[in-house]
Amino acid sequence: MSKAIKHISSTVVPLQLENVDTDQIIPARFLKATNRDGFGKNLFRDWRYENDSDDQPRKDFVLNNPTYKGSILVAGRNFGCGSSREHAAWALKDAGFDVVVSSFFADIFKNNSLNNFLLPVTVSPDFLAQIFSAVEADATSVIEVDLPAQTITIKATGVTESFEINSYKKTCLLNGYDDIDYLLSMKSEIETFENSVTR
Repeated sequence: MSKAIKHISSTVVPLQLENVDTDQIIPARFLKATNRDGFGKNLFRDWRYENDSDDQPRKDFVLNNPTYKGSILVAGRNFGCGSSREHAAWALKDAGFDVVVSSFFADIFKNNSLNNFLLPVTVSPDFLAQIFSAVEADATSVIEVDLPAQTITIKATGVTESFEINSYKKTCLLNGYDDIDYLLSMKSEIETFENSVTR
């Protein structure tokens, strides 16, 4: 399966909470595994379930509401603050999210996300509020993320905003490259350069 991200068009899961830290995204007690698979089942564990001994969902938590679904999570300001655990990005990706939208991300979380093919899209507070309003009015509202153009659009209103992304990470996401894949993609150029300097 390709890891590449180019155009994502999806309904969204609205998490209208600010200052969501990485321990809330994936609690520390679930960090024992080193394999990236399986973390999604414990995403927001303490908010999603009553306790660890059973999987009794809390009805008032948005991820347990069948009304909301999709590959885009929309969250309040300062998402991913706290510890540097990469498992937070693993959990979100394993749960089926390809994009997280917020008006501010913690830097380490943002970098971890980009390294794990999870696209963090930073928007203005006003645009974020417009997304929440659109979804509140209609849970089937679609958000379109165009990575090549670096734009995010609320389809119901047509309102669009541009977002920033590191050019190297953009190339990696568009092609499904990790750092090693990127170097391998440049193998012929590297060999040509090596040959030119060893003559």
